[in-house]
Amino acid sequence: MPSPFPGMDPWLERPGMFPDFHDRLIAALGAAINALLPPPYYTAIANRIWLEGPNRHIEPDVDILHQPHANGIAAPKSEDSTGRAVVVAVQARPVIVHAPRDEVIERFLEVHSAPDGEHLVTSIEVLSLSNKREGSRGRKEYLQKQNEMLDSEVNLVEIDLLRGGTHTTSVSLDKAIEKTGPFDYHVCVHRFSTLDDYEVYPIRLPAPLPLIAIPLLPGAADIVVNLQELISNCYDTALYSRRIRYREFRPEPPLTEAQAQWAEQTLREKGLVPST
Repeated sequence: MPSPFPGMDPWLERPGMFPDFHDRLIAALGAAINALLPPPYYTAIANRIWLEGPNRHIEPDVDILHQPHANGIAAPKSEDSTGRAVVVAVQARPVIVHAPRDEVIERFLEVHSAPDGEHLVTSIEVLSLSNKREGSRGRKEYLQKQNEMLDSEVNLVEIDLLRGGTHTTSVSLDKAIEKTGPFDYHVCVHRFSTLDDYEVYPIRLPAPLPLIAIPLLPGAADIVVNLQELISNCYDTALYSRRIRYREFRPEPPLTEAQAQWAEQTLREKGLVPST
């Protein structure tokens, strides 16, 4: 069953769903681009790996309780040989809080030039939730990689299909909106041959996703990829229609009032939510 929406499905942005969608889209992009690449180019999936601290609430296995006192906490007391009260030191045992860090593997796509394969031509990123979360290790790792790409002779393609989080692509958000107007999602393409220019594809939620150009080396024709077709195929092959419960959950982050009315009407027309 195809997605009920003509463009990006905002329910796919939920934290429990997006990582799966992210990896499927990376694989689909690689296959689609490989089918169009002339010799000597090819794509390869690459990884970033790091340890991310736990974000969940941690509680100790042991509670330490104190006897309350009118003026605070009463310390254990005893008397010396003169009858004076003295504070007795109590040996404290540390409470062990087990908070293992999670290994995070984040995949992205690279276009290389054969025969030796050492020439990295284009890096293609689908931004993740961690990339856009302020203060996260994933954001730090991503921005470091982004700076390296911008300072090198490598093209950078950034696909942002997340409405939430901090703006992360290499184009200035203010400058992009000034030229394109508001958008919900966007694609940013930076060619190393034009250092100060960014090609921005603005995407509004109700609209289908665009055809995007994947640049190669100067003088070679771009590879044009149908982003909407890839996302629709991911939706079908992943069986998201069986996994997304449109009646029970709302998108994360929440939609605007106008977007919510549009989404509800779209789902009602497809029979996925009851008619009022």
